[in-house]
Amino acid sequence: MAVETMPMGSDSSTLILTSGASGRVRALFSMRELKRLVTIIQSLILFLLLPFRVVVWSRRTGAVVIRDEKQERKVWVPPQIVVRKRNNIAAGGGEISASVAPPSVPATVVDEEVAIRRELAIRRVLEDDDGGDGSSVRDYSLFTAKRGDTLFTQSWSPISPNHRGVIVLLHGLNEHSGRYSDFAKKLNANGFKVYGIDWIGHGGSDGLHAYVPSLDYAVADLKSFLDKVFAENPGLPCFCIGHSTGGAIILKAMLDPKIESRVSGIVLTSPAVGVQPSHPIFTVIAPIVAFLLPRYQFSAANKKGMPVSRDPQALIAKYSDPLVFTGSIRVRTGYEILRIAAHLQQNLNKVKVPFLVMHGTADTVTDPDASKRLYDEAPSSDKSIKLFDGLLHDLLFEPEREIIAGEILDWLNQRV
Repeated sequence: MAVETMPMGSDSSTLILTSGASGRVRALFSMRELKRLVTIIQSLILFLLLPFRVVVWSRRTGAVVIRDEKQERKVWVPPQIVVRKRNNIAAGGGEISASVAPPSVPATVVDEEVAIRRELAIRRVLEDDDGGDGSSVRDYSLFTAKRGDTLFTQSWSPISPNHRGVIVLLHGLNEHSGRYSDFAKKLNANGFKVYGIDWIGHGGSDGLHAYVPSLDYAVADLKSFLDKVFAENPGLPCFCIGHSTGGAIILKAMLDPKIESRVSGIVLTSPAVGVQPSHPIFTVIAPIVAFLLPRYQFSAANKKGMPVSRDPQALIAKYSDPLVFTGSIRVRTGYEILRIAAHLQQNLNKVKVPFLVMHGTADTVTDPDASKRLYDEAPSSDKSIKLFDGLLHDLLFEPEREIIAGEILDWLNQRV
C-alpha cells in the first residue's frame, strides 16, 4: 500500500434541553429525517406526475416516442453489423469487411447526428492506419449491447505479437475513446494491447449526444465488453483504466465479484466518486426534473469556470473536437452521475480489486478527498493513491502528462 502526495483553536457549543418534547422536535428536523422527508415528497410528486408523462410505443418501428420531447429525424441501420478495418491497407485507401446479423434481428434506430459522429470516429481510425509511428495497429469495430444499442469501440495493438497484457480504456463524461490515442500508443510500446469503448451517448456510439438514460447501462455494457476482451485474449492479464465518470463506471463494475475476479487491476484518474452540484437544491430537484424532462439541458447546473487543464493547447484540442460535447449538461445525465457517486460512496468498503487512484489537488470537477476516502475505506490488499499538487481534472492532458503516464506504466509493469 502507498499513499503519496506529489508536489508539483475551536469553540464549544452547549445544548440545553427544556423537556422531552424539545428532543423530539430536534429529531424531527435532523438531517436524516429531512432527507427521508424529501425522499417521500419526491416519490409522491413522481407518482402524481406519472399520468402526464406519455410514452407511446410504436410497433411498426420499435422506437420509443416521448411526446414531451422534441422529435428527431432518424435513419435506419441493422443493429448487429460488425465492421472491422483490415490490417492490410490497400494503396488507395482502407478496405473494409462487414458481417451482418440475420434479418430476423430487429432494426435499431440511429438518428442522423449519431451517424455523423460515427462516420467521423471511423474516419479518424482509418486515417491513423499505421498507428502514427508504425509501432501500433489501430482498428475499430461496432459492439452490440444486450439492449440492442450499437457502441463504437476501437483497439490499438503492438506490432509485436508477444503481448504482456490487455487494457480497457473508459473515457469521461462528454468525451470519447479516441482522445486517448496517444496514451494508448505509449501502452502499446510497453507491450499492452488496448481497447477503447465509447459509452452510450458518446463518441461514435448510439444515443443523443451526452444523454445517458442510465449509467447502469454503461456498467452493463462494460461488463459485456470485458467478456469479449477476455475471450479474445485468453491467459493475458486484463486491466481497466478509467477517467472521471469512466472511473466511476469501472468501480461499480468491479463490485460484481464475477468481473472483479477476472480483472488484474484498475487505474482511476480523477474518478467521479465525489461530485457536488453547483447548488444543493439541484440534488433535491434532480430526480423530479430528470423524470419529466430527462434531455433538458440545465445550464444553471453547470459550475462556472471549471478548468480541466492548465495546457491551453489541450483545451483548444478538446473543445474544438466535434466528438466532444460542449453544451450544458442534460438533466438525466447529471442525475445519473450524482446517483452513481452516491452508490459508490456507500460501497467503498466492498472494493477489493487492486487499484491505483490518481487525482490533482486543484481538481474542481471531482473531489480529491473522495479519492482519499476510496483509498482509506477499500479493503483491497493492493491499493495506491497519488495526489498531484496543483494539477486539474484531465491529468493525461496536463503539461505533466508524461509524468502521469509514467506513473501508470510503472504500476502496470509491476503487475505483469
